[in-house]
Amino acid sequence: MITQRYQLYIERTEQAKNMARFYSVSIEPNLFGDACLTRRWGRIGTMGQMLVHHFKREEEAVELFLDIVRQKRARGYRLRPLVPPKATS
Repeated sequence: MITQRYQLYIERTEQAKNMARFYSVSIEPNLFGDACLTRRWGRIGTMGQMLVHHFKREEEAVELFLDIVRQKRARGYRLRPLVPPKATS
């Protein structure tokens, strides 16, 4: 059983290289109580690709989650900056 839900969405954009990528990773339980790590990636604005890893133990899924986050941060992916809401009159 999963004790905590893990979810992260990061982006990497470089206008000079026409690069606009996203990467999403999350850990959620499946119907049988196993941990599923879901990865999505692609160009911002598209559905992208998806890969699902199944684990019997949550600790294994968390280990892969943290490893993926480290790799992506090293390659320049960052949290998407929040855009403040527009003030209404």
